[in-house]
Amino acid sequence: MDAFEIRGGKALKGEIIPQGAKNEALQILSAVLLTEEKITISNIPDIKDVNKLIDLLAALGVDVQRINKDTYEFEAKNINIDYFQSEEFKKKGGGLRGSIMIVGPLLARFGKAAIPKPGGDKIGRRRLDTHFLGFEKLGAKFVYDAENNFFNVDATELKGTYILLDEASVTGTANIVMAAVLAKGVTKLYNAACEPYLQQLCKMLNRMGAKIEGIGSNLLTIEGVEKLGGTTHRMLPDMIEIGSFIGLAAITGSEITIKDVCFNELGIIPTIFSRLGIKFELRGDDIFIPAQDSYEIETFIDGSILTVSDAPWPGFTPDLLSIVLVTAIQAKGNVLIHQKMFESRLFFVDKLIDMGAQIILCDPHRATVIGLNKQNKLRGIQMTSPDIRAGVSLLIAALSAQGKSTIYNIEQIERGYQDIEERLKALGADIRRVEAEPSGH
Repeated sequence: MDAFEIRGGKALKGEIIPQGAKNEALQILSAVLLTEEKITISNIPDIKDVNKLIDLLAALGVDVQRINKDTYEFEAKNINIDYFQSEEFKKKGGGLRGSIMIVGPLLARFGKAAIPKPGGDKIGRRRLDTHFLGFEKLGAKFVYDAENNFFNVDATELKGTYILLDEASVTGTANIVMAAVLAKGVTKLYNAACEPYLQQLCKMLNRMGAKIEGIGSNLLTIEGVEKLGGTTHRMLPDMIEIGSFIGLAAITGSEITIKDVCFNELGIIPTIFSRLGIKFELRGDDIFIPAQDSYEIETFIDGSILTVSDAPWPGFTPDLLSIVLVTAIQAKGNVLIHQKMFESRLFFVDKLIDMGAQIILCDPHRATVIGLNKQNKLRGIQMTSPDIRAGVSLLIAALSAQGKSTIYNIEQIERGYQDIEERLKALGADIRRVEAEPSGH
């Protein structure tokens, strides 16, 4: 078990390049299974969740060639469908949430798939019903093998149909889209997620020969085709990282330039951070954040306390709420953070309170932050990261705190953030990896 040891309280400076988007990678990589032709994908983040999925593709029989650090070629010519029933698959697929994403493309191309019951983050139950109901509407039949904790799926003939999703699930939408592109006839998918990642997937599928209309809206029309071909694709930068670095710059009073952010794909994210009083400017496609001694949270027009809550795209992404919460600790003013989509994602605030933050946890979904306006620094403490996003929020808090902090369970952070230690060091952060035996954190 490794830990990060951080000595905080100093301003950082420099440039940082965001990694490729983790949540896009899990969809785009699964799509290589839809064709036997070559697909080249660049800007792939070098992180555990993504590397596990690439391993899983290779084990299924995909020919995987690594061209350089962030670019791979995939050729899914000889897929071993029986691999699904193997113990190895159960182990590899079970340890990765993203493994659900290979079901749609495999059903579409081969008419069958299997999937172990998934595991992953502790941020509340993430239902997979949306995926399964969508596949069933297209004509797939599921048999749950309780003894082996497996779902076996048969989809000898998928037919296009009208599907109204019960929730605008990003992975659910992506999975159903990948199944529908090779189904017979037309699929209309309503209440579809419309995140930039999903738009990227649909554009890539269209380049491969799919016929998808309505990209960027919540109504997708998919006309099934016989087969798909190869293409090249470059992934977007990770908007969660970009938001994390904006928050980091503000709370540590640092001058940071975030490179190549694809600003037009960031939606409401920059607006929310500017409501916290954070100044930044766009230079080309880079975000430049000047060192700020203080930043003041806006109120609503009637003077009431600002509320920041998550919502499906183009609303504010839930993955950045914990970053907004941490950034608000040292702002001037108050804000109510309302986490609607996941229960238990706010429970990490007890660590921030131990560090000296003024936060009232109202209930599992809401927390009020009373800004310290940089009058009192946070204190370094020992803590454990409960999930990816909270882990980075605690890391940001530690970088702004006085004294030494130790964060345990950092593999949670590294599941989602590539070379985070090296990239922060390059900005001047005092962070190092230590071997640690956590006890009772």
